[in-house]
Amino acid sequence: MRGRLITVEGGEGAGKSSCLAAIIHCLDQHGIDHVTSREPGGTPLAEEIRDLLLNDRSESVSAETELLLMFAARKQNLEQVIEPSLAAGRWVLCDRFTDASYAYQGGGRGVAVAWIEQLEDRIVGALRPDLTLLLDVDPEAGLARALKDRAPDRLETEQNDFYQRVRQCYLDRAVRWPERFCVIDSAQPLALVEQAVTTQVTDFINRAHTP
Repeated sequence: MRGRLITVEGGEGAGKSSCLAAIIHCLDQHGIDHVTSREPGGTPLAEEIRDLLLNDRSESVSAETELLLMFAARKQNLEQVIEPSLAAGRWVLCDRFTDASYAYQGGGRGVAVAWIEQLEDRIVGALRPDLTLLLDVDPEAGLARALKDRAPDRLETEQNDFYQRVRQCYLDRAVRWPERFCVIDSAQPLALVEQAVTTQVTDFINRAHTP
Protein backbone atom coordinates (compact mmCIF):
# COMPACT_ATOMS: atom_id res chain seq x y z
CA MET A 1 0.00 0.00 0.00
CA ARG A 2 1.28 3.44 -0.94
CA GLY A 3 2.31 5.67 1.96
CA ARG A 4 0.77 8.97 2.99
CA LEU A 5 2.18 12.49 2.74
CA ILE A 6 1.67 14.78 5.73
CA THR A 7 2.87 18.37 5.45
CA VAL A 8 3.24 21.05 8.10
CA GLU A 9 2.88 24.65 6.95
CA GLY A 10 2.90 28.04 8.60
CA GLY A 11 4.67 31.36 8.81
CA GLU A 12 7.75 32.29 10.77
CA GLY A 13 7.65 31.23 14.41
CA ALA A 14 4.49 29.18 14.00
CA GLY A 15 5.99 26.32 16.03
CA LYS A 16 6.54 23.79 13.27
CA SER A 17 9.53 22.14 14.94
CA SER A 18 7.63 21.28 18.11
CA CYS A 19 4.63 20.05 16.16
CA LEU A 20 6.78 17.92 13.88
CA ALA A 21 8.17 16.21 16.97
CA ALA A 22 4.61 15.58 18.21
CA ILE A 23 3.63 14.06 14.86
CA ILE A 24 6.69 11.81 14.83
CA HIS A 25 5.80 10.58 18.32
CA CYS A 26 2.22 9.90 17.20
CA LEU A 27 3.35 7.93 14.13
CA ASP A 28 5.80 5.94 16.26
CA GLN A 29 3.06 5.08 18.74
CA HIS A 30 0.93 3.68 15.93
CA GLY A 31 3.83 1.69 14.49
CA ILE A 32 3.85 3.58 11.20
CA ASP A 33 7.08 3.45 9.22
CA HIS A 34 7.93 7.00 8.24
CA VAL A 35 10.59 9.39 7.02
CA THR A 36 10.94 13.12 7.58
CA SER A 37 12.05 15.81 5.18
CA ARG A 38 11.90 19.55 4.76
CA GLU A 39 11.66 22.22 2.09
CA PRO A 40 13.72 23.67 0.80
CA GLY A 41 16.08 20.79 1.56
CA GLY A 42 15.80 17.09 2.20
CA THR A 43 18.77 15.92 0.11
CA PRO A 44 22.42 17.07 0.01
CA LEU A 45 21.89 19.07 -3.19
CA ALA A 46 18.56 20.49 -2.01
CA GLU A 47 20.22 21.54 1.26
CA GLU A 48 22.83 23.45 -0.74
CA ILE A 49 20.00 25.21 -2.56
CA ARG A 50 18.47 25.97 0.83
CA ASP A 51 21.68 27.72 1.84
CA LEU A 52 21.56 29.78 -1.36
CA LEU A 53 18.00 30.82 -0.59
CA LEU A 54 18.30 31.60 3.10
CA ASN A 55 21.80 33.04 3.51
CA ASP A 56 21.90 36.83 3.60
CA ARG A 57 23.61 38.38 0.59
CA SER A 58 24.26 41.82 -0.85
CA GLU A 59 22.93 40.81 -4.27
CA SER A 60 19.19 41.23 -4.74
CA VAL A 61 17.34 37.96 -5.45
CA SER A 62 14.40 38.26 -7.82
CA ALA A 63 11.09 36.67 -6.87
CA GLU A 64 11.23 34.46 -9.96
CA THR A 65 14.76 33.25 -9.16
CA GLU A 66 13.63 32.42 -5.63
CA LEU A 67 10.64 30.48 -6.96
CA LEU A 68 12.71 28.48 -9.45
CA LEU A 69 15.27 27.59 -6.80
CA MET A 70 12.46 26.41 -4.51
CA PHE A 71 11.13 24.11 -7.20
CA ALA A 72 14.64 22.89 -8.10
CA ALA A 73 15.14 21.81 -4.48
CA ARG A 74 11.62 20.33 -4.44
CA LYS A 75 12.37 18.20 -7.52
CA GLN A 76 15.41 16.68 -5.80
CA ASN A 77 13.43 16.03 -2.65
CA LEU A 78 10.63 14.39 -4.62
CA GLU A 79 12.89 12.12 -6.66
CA GLN A 80 15.30 11.16 -3.90
CA VAL A 81 13.11 11.05 -0.78
CA ILE A 82 9.38 11.60 -1.08
CA GLU A 83 8.31 9.50 -4.06
CA PRO A 84 10.49 6.45 -3.29
CA SER A 85 9.31 6.45 0.32
CA LEU A 86 5.64 6.70 -0.59
CA ALA A 87 6.02 3.95 -3.19
CA ALA A 88 7.62 1.71 -0.54
CA GLY A 89 4.63 2.23 1.76
CA ARG A 90 6.33 4.63 4.15
CA TRP A 91 4.59 7.76 5.36
CA VAL A 92 6.39 11.03 4.67
CA LEU A 93 6.31 13.96 7.05
CA CYS A 94 7.51 17.13 5.33
CA ASP A 95 8.22 20.53 6.86
CA ARG A 96 6.58 22.67 4.15
CA PHE A 97 5.76 21.68 0.59
CA THR A 98 4.21 23.31 -2.49
CA ASP A 99 1.68 25.31 -0.48
CA ALA A 100 4.64 27.32 0.81
CA SER A 101 5.52 28.42 -2.73
CA TYR A 102 2.01 29.74 -3.25
CA ALA A 103 2.13 31.52 0.12
CA TYR A 104 5.64 32.98 0.03
CA GLN A 105 6.43 33.51 -3.63
CA GLY A 106 2.80 33.93 -4.71
CA GLY A 107 1.14 35.74 -1.82
CA GLY A 108 4.27 37.34 -0.40
CA ARG A 109 6.29 38.17 -3.51
CA GLY A 110 3.40 38.57 -5.95
CA VAL A 111 4.51 35.96 -8.50
CA ALA A 112 1.60 35.05 -10.77
CA VAL A 113 -0.35 32.06 -9.46
CA ALA A 114 -0.64 30.68 -13.00
CA TRP A 115 3.14 30.36 -13.22
CA ILE A 116 3.35 28.56 -9.88
CA GLU A 117 0.59 26.21 -11.05
CA GLN A 118 2.56 25.44 -14.22
CA LEU A 119 5.66 24.61 -12.20
CA GLU A 120 3.60 22.48 -9.82
CA ASP A 121 2.14 20.52 -12.73
CA ARG A 122 5.56 20.08 -14.31
CA ILE A 123 7.62 19.28 -11.21
CA VAL A 124 5.16 17.79 -8.71
CA GLY A 125 2.60 16.31 -11.08
CA ALA A 126 -0.56 14.95 -9.46
CA LEU A 127 0.96 14.50 -6.00
CA ARG A 128 -0.76 16.48 -3.24
CA PRO A 129 -0.45 16.10 0.53
CA ASP A 130 -2.94 13.74 2.15
CA LEU A 131 -3.01 15.97 5.23
CA THR A 132 -1.75 19.52 5.69
CA LEU A 133 -1.51 20.99 9.16
CA LEU A 134 -1.47 24.78 8.93
CA LEU A 135 -0.11 26.38 12.09
CA ASP A 136 -1.60 29.86 12.14
CA VAL A 137 -0.22 32.72 14.21
CA ASP A 138 -0.11 36.50 13.91
CA PRO A 139 3.04 37.22 11.85
CA GLU A 140 4.44 39.86 14.17
CA ALA A 141 4.13 37.61 17.22
CA GLY A 142 5.45 34.61 15.31
CA LEU A 143 8.50 36.42 13.99
CA ALA A 144 9.34 37.73 17.47
CA ARG A 145 9.12 34.16 18.74
CA ALA A 146 11.32 32.83 15.92
CA LEU A 147 14.05 35.43 16.36
CA LYS A 148 14.17 35.41 20.15
CA ASP A 149 17.53 33.64 20.33
CA ARG A 150 19.02 33.93 16.84
CA ALA A 151 19.65 36.26 13.92
CA PRO A 152 17.17 36.31 11.00
CA ASP A 153 17.83 34.56 7.71
CA ARG A 154 17.15 36.25 4.35
CA LEU A 155 13.46 35.33 4.31
CA GLU A 156 12.96 36.65 7.83
CA THR A 157 13.94 40.24 7.06
CA GLU A 158 10.82 41.36 5.18
CA GLN A 159 8.30 43.97 6.29
CA ASN A 160 5.19 42.95 8.23
CA ASP A 161 2.88 43.36 5.22
CA PHE A 162 4.83 40.62 3.41
CA TYR A 163 4.13 38.13 6.20
CA GLN A 164 0.50 39.24 6.38
CA ARG A 165 0.09 38.38 2.70
CA VAL A 166 1.78 35.03 3.29
CA ARG A 167 -0.61 34.28 6.14
CA GLN A 168 -3.68 35.28 4.16
CA CYS A 169 -2.65 33.13 1.21
CA TYR A 170 -2.26 30.13 3.51
CA LEU A 171 -5.70 30.73 5.03
CA ASP A 172 -7.27 31.16 1.59
CA ARG A 173 -5.83 27.84 0.48
CA ALA A 174 -7.18 26.17 3.61
CA VAL A 175 -10.66 27.41 2.74
CA ARG A 176 -10.30 26.22 -0.84
CA TRP A 177 -9.13 22.70 0.10
CA PRO A 178 -10.77 21.89 3.44
CA GLU A 179 -10.57 18.16 2.75
CA ARG A 180 -6.82 18.12 3.40
CA PHE A 181 -6.15 21.29 5.41
CA CYS A 182 -6.47 21.54 9.17
CA VAL A 183 -5.88 25.00 10.60
CA ILE A 184 -4.50 25.06 14.15
CA ASP A 185 -4.21 28.19 16.27
CA SER A 186 -0.54 28.11 17.21
CA ALA A 187 -0.82 31.22 19.36
CA GLN A 188 -2.14 28.91 22.07
CA PRO A 189 0.18 27.47 24.73
CA LEU A 190 2.47 24.86 23.23
CA ALA A 191 0.84 21.97 25.10
CA LEU A 192 -2.55 22.81 23.58
CA VAL A 193 -1.07 23.14 20.10
CA GLU A 194 0.65 19.76 20.39
CA GLN A 195 -2.57 18.22 21.69
CA ALA A 196 -4.53 19.59 18.72
CA VAL A 197 -1.88 18.31 16.29
CA THR A 198 -1.87 14.86 17.90
CA THR A 199 -5.67 14.69 17.74
CA GLN A 200 -5.76 15.57 14.06
CA VAL A 201 -3.01 13.13 13.13
CA THR A 202 -4.59 10.33 15.17
CA ASP A 203 -7.95 10.92 13.44
CA PHE A 204 -6.21 10.86 10.08
CA ILE A 205 -4.41 7.61 10.91
CA ASN A 206 -7.71 6.01 11.92
CA ARG A 207 -9.34 7.10 8.68
CA ALA A 208 -6.40 5.88 6.62
CA HIS A 209 -6.59 2.45 8.25
CA THR A 210 -10.34 2.13 7.84
CA PRO A 211 -11.13 -0.34 5.03
